[in-house]
This record gives sequence, C-alpha cells and structure tokens, in this order.
Amino acid sequence: MAKNSRSLRITALFALLIVSACGTKKRTYSDRKERPTEEVRVPNNPTPVPQGGVVVDKTELYPMPEDPGRFIRFTINSVEDYISTFSDIAQQEMKAYGIPASITLAQGILESGAGRGELTQKTNNHFGIKCHQNWTGAVAYHDDDEEGECFRRYNHPMYSFRDHSVFLSSRARYRSLFDLKRTDYHAWARGLRQAGYATDPRYPQKLTSLIERYKLYRYDNEVIRQGMKVKRDPIPTEIVTYEVKAGDTLYGISKKFFVSVKELMSFNGLKSTLIEPGQQLKIRKESR
Repeated sequence: MAKNSRSLRITALFALLIVSACGTKKRTYSDRKERPTEEVRVPNNPTPVPQGGVVVDKTELYPMPEDPGRFIRFTINSVEDYISTFSDIAQQEMKAYGIPASITLAQGILESGAGRGELTQKTNNHFGIKCHQNWTGAVAYHDDDEEGECFRRYNHPMYSFRDHSVFLSSRARYRSLFDLKRTDYHAWARGLRQAGYATDPRYPQKLTSLIERYKLYRYDNEVIRQGMKVKRDPIPTEIVTYEVKAGDTLYGISKKFFVSVKELMSFNGLKSTLIEPGQQLKIRKESR
C-alpha cells in the first residue's frame, strides 16, 4: 500500500511539473522567448550510469519527463514552496543514488536561491553545475566567479536533479562521500566543501543551517524507514600496478581508474603531480 501511495504521489508530481497549476496553487510556468548563447538539444530521458562503486537501483529511477522542446519556467514563492515541490524528487534520487535528500534539497535551496535566482530562472540549473568538458547538452553563460562562465541548461527542472546525482556519483573526488552514513548530513556537507564543490569556506555551515532550520533531515529518515541502509556495504578492492606511459598525466590515470589525484599521490608517496614514463604506480581499484 505504501509503495502504491508513493507511486501515486510521484505521478501526481509529474503532472504538477508539466502542466499549469490551477485554483490556489502559486506556481506558474511559461515558455520565455530568451535563448542561451548556445543551445544543443538534450536527449529524452537520459539515465547515465554512474561509476566508482555507486550502484544505482534501477527500480528507483523514476522516468524523466519527455523533453518538452521548450523551456519550462517555475515560479517558486518561498523556501517552503521549494521544499514542497522538490522533496519527493530528492527522496527518489536518494533511493537510487544514495545522496541524502536533505543534502540535495539544501544544495538546491542554496545554489538556486530557492528556485528564484537569476541563473536558475534562465537555465533550470538548481545546483550551479558548470559545463565541464564532457557536457554536450544546452548551455547558458552567466557571471559567477568569473565573467561569462558556462553553465548547464535544462528545459525541465527534473533534469537538473538527476544530473546533480550523476555529477556527484560519477566523479572520483566525491567517491568518499558515498562511504558516509546517509543520515550524517554534517559529514556530507563538510565532504562536499573538501572535495571542491564550492569555494565558500562556510559552505558546510550554510547547508547544515538550512537542513536544521527546515528539518530537511526528516526526508532522509523517511527513506531509511522505508528500508534503505544507513550506510552502503563496503566495496571490495584490490591493489594493481600501473606503468606510466608517454603522455600520461596523474589526472588522466585518476579518471581511468576512478580514483582521485589526491588518493593517487598519497598512496604512492608523491610530492607533486609530475610523473615519468616507466614509473610504477600502485592503485587501489574496485574489484567486481
């Protein structure tokens, strides 16, 4: 019965996300005429498979809405409104990827100005994720740390939430976060800052303040009560030796084996990132 109820709630949420609200609902949606400087259509229903030990439960991957072919703008009137709109999505992402719903919601509130920030209003980018080299979707340019930086743009907000999960789970520098307890939002907040998600030294405090002020941890607890483990099972590893080849960089090797540069340096006692052909590196690799 609970599972059916959840399915009905998610189905209803899809409808709210796609169609205009009526009655006393405050949210409105519109297709604005402005376009980003550069736009590439995003494939429908992308579900990239993360790497590095973050095993995705496919049964928890709710279907993404079809790309509407136009930009869907949300009007969110308060933080409470934001939480009400996106809490179910954050919980489903937690079930599938293991990222605490409280962290997802707090980051969304902080990075998007509770859905009302200038960047989010023109991109549906709720997490301030920049383009990076492997992004092939739509983009928009916005002044942030530097002038005219490239940010990912989504036609629908739900793509942003899914991309946030994939972004964290598919990068080596965030891998250690997934060994933390899913109820330890303090450690997750610190870990995000240490891994370089944000440059603001008070980023962890800002996240935890939002979580505690709005009791966002209750969404984590609800998922745990439904049967999710507080902490994932340890992932078996093995030690392999890699011989450095001409043209190799420590960063390139780290991406190949899904380990961080910091971990590679520490494990091999390196004082710098300089490596030479023929050099032997020990790498702790996940064994499957």
